[in-house]
Amino acid sequence: MAKYQSSEETLQASAEAVFSKLSNLENLRSLLDRVPADKIPEDKKAMFDNITITPDSITVPGGPVGALTFRMTEKVEPTLIALSGEGSPVPLSLAMHITPESESSCKAKVEIDIEIPAMLKPMIGGHIQKMADQFGEVLKAIPFA
Repeated sequence: MAKYQSSEETLQASAEAVFSKLSNLENLRSLLDRVPADKIPEDKKAMFDNITITPDSITVPGGPVGALTFRMTEKVEPTLIALSGEGSPVPLSLAMHITPESESSCKAKVEIDIEIPAMLKPMIGGHIQKMADQFGEVLKAIPFA
């Protein structure tokens, strides 16, 4: 498995508030609903509109490769939220590590584990790292209050 991590981001919310918001994936719906339409590329709008969210899973249409579901597989309050990919051509997992700092702040980072053949790693590793970094950036934009 190859591991890709975002940088550790400081969030202005308690670890408990971050865990509470993100451990129920349905809370992501309100975030998706706030994305301005002009920020979604035209060729991705149908996919974006067909994202399905339940309390413990999020399914993204994947075009020709089919849908990819991330299902909650582990929760350790307030420090870990882990999801595993279902329907992925390779084993894939995503984990968010939360480190409490004070009553009003914490640090968080996202880790992606993916099993990719060594010969493909140089071609797609940069894209996966970019995805991990983007997850970290999104964390800073979420209103946890």
